[in-house]
Amino acid sequence: MEKPKKSSLFKRVVTALVLAPLTIGLIYAGTPWINVLALVFGAMLSWEWAHMVPNKNTPVYATAYTTSLSASVLLACPLAIAVVIVGTTLVVWFKAKGEERRNLLTLGVPYISVGIGSLIWLFNVVGFVTTLWFLIMVWCVDIGGYVVGCNLKGPKLAPKISPNKTWSGLIGGVMFSVVASVIFSQLFSLHSNVLFYAVFGGVIAIIAQIGDLVESYIKRSLGIKDSSNLIPGHGGVFDRVDGLIFSAPLVVLWFKFGLMLFGV
Repeated sequence: MEKPKKSSLFKRVVTALVLAPLTIGLIYAGTPWINVLALVFGAMLSWEWAHMVPNKNTPVYATAYTTSLSASVLLACPLAIAVVIVGTTLVVWFKAKGEERRNLLTLGVPYISVGIGSLIWLFNVVGFVTTLWFLIMVWCVDIGGYVVGCNLKGPKLAPKISPNKTWSGLIGGVMFSVVASVIFSQLFSLHSNVLFYAVFGGVIAIIAQIGDLVESYIKRSLGIKDSSNLIPGHGGVFDRVDGLIFSAPLVVLWFKFGLMLFGV
């Protein structure tokens, strides 16, 4: 492995070893610490989006994103949350009139607010253990994709969007998540049906990868490689939580309504 790659990998590992236990600890501590965690990462994400997308008034957009995000994390009433998110989205849309990237600037409001907010909503619905299971699924698809993709390589997954991603990496990431899901569910007695968690783990892995590709598409359209350099070895917050915030809303909906609907 080349020296720059070794250095990057070292930073990546060290940062992960610091952030992962901290994240898990704050989630385990519950309210209000999980809310503080969401607000900190959400504020960083808001700052990134406002700086990543070209505009004429970065502080205004960053403030709008953070305001909407705060409502999704701190308010308990779904209607109030929806009103704030929709209202802020409309404000940003009108404010961004004349901006070159008006659509992307506006998308930042629901993307950040619903994505980060869903992590809090998931915790409120299922508690610590299942929230941890979800995080591990997303982490595993990243780890599996990196390990398998770098070693096996092979055909590119989406060369025009993300040239480094391969089909072998996708399959490896999904397999990592499936195996981790089954092991985790049995260790913590989450569900008697092993097949349920095997399939669900794989589905989350695929959705998280789609979220990763969506982020790659956005960055490529903006002509940038990383959303920022806030996280050593990882790039920006958006680069680390893209799959997480893309899949979280769907996971919340499933645990809130899907289990009841299908009687699982």
